[in-house]
Amino acid sequence: MPKFKQLPGPEVVKILEIFGFKIHSQRGSHIKMRRVTEIGKETLTIPNHKQLDTGTCRAIFKQASQYIPATELSKYFHI
Repeated sequence: MPKFKQLPGPEVVKILEIFGFKIHSQRGSHIKMRRVTEIGKETLTIPNHKQLDTGTCRAIFKQASQYIPATELSKYFHI
C-alpha cells in the first residue's frame, strides 16, 4: 500500500474543492466542508493546521472515500 503524504490543512481544503466541496463553516481550527448532491449532504471536517500527520491524512482520505472514488483521491494523498 502506498504511503500517505504529510499535507497542510489548507492544501487538503483545496483538494476537496476540486471535487465540489465548499467551506460550510469553521469553528476554531477545524473547517467543515460540505457538498450537496441528489442523495443528500456530504460533510467532511478538516483541521486547519500547518502540517497534518500522516495518520490524520489517512483518516481524511478514508472519510472522503465514502463520497469520492479512492482512485481519484490517491494521486493527491499518496507519495
